[in-house]
Amino acid sequence: MHLDSSARRTSFSRELSARYAARWTGTRTYRDLAADPVPVIGEAWTEICDALLAKGITDPARYAEVVETPAQQRAWAVIEPLLAELLEADVVLIGAPMYNFSIPAALKAWIDQVTFPRMSLKGKAFVIAGARGGTYAEGTPRARFDHHERYLRDFIAGHYDVDDVRFVHAELTNALVDPHLAARDGERKASREAALGAI
Repeated sequence: MHLDSSARRTSFSRELSARYAARWTGTRTYRDLAADPVPVIGEAWTEICDALLAKGITDPARYAEVVETPAQQRAWAVIEPLLAELLEADVVLIGAPMYNFSIPAALKAWIDQVTFPRMSLKGKAFVIAGARGGTYAEGTPRARFDHHERYLRDFIAGHYDVDDVRFVHAELTNALVDPHLAARDGERKASREAALGAI
C-alpha cells in the first residue's frame, strides 16, 4: 500500500515514495491523501471505539458488529474501505513530509480513521519516505523538535504493535527557497542523494 500526503504535487517525499514503490512487484494500492483527503473523525467514530472497548472486540473482522445507528453507519462507510486497504497490505509505504514539526493533517486524518482500540498489525512493515525543510537528525540543534519521525515511530510501534518501521529522509529541503539556508544547499543535495541511494 502506498500513501502520499504532501500538499505539493511535486515534492521530495513524493519523489522518495515513488522511487521506493517503483521497485515493488505485485499488487499495489495507491491513495493520495492530499488530492483526495479523507474526512476527519466525528462523534460516531468515537462511539464505535467505545463499543469495541465495551465488548472487548479487537479483531477488525468483527468491528462492523458494533455499528448500529445511522450516524455510525455513515462513519463506517468511510472507515471500511480505508481499513480494508490497510489490513490487506503487507507493506505500508507513506510519503510524509514534516509540517510544523509533525505530520500533515491529511495523514493524521487517515491514521485516525483506521485506528481502533487494541488493534494489532503485527507482521506488517511500514516505510516512511520523509522530507524536512531543516535538519532534525540526531545530534543537530533542532533534533528535539522532531515530532515527525518520533510520532510515527512511537505510534506505529505503540498502537499497531509493529516494530518493522523504516525511515528515509531528505533533509534541508528549504535550502532551495530560504536565503538563510542557501549556504547549505550542498548538504540538501547530499541528503537527497543519500535518501535515494538508501531506497
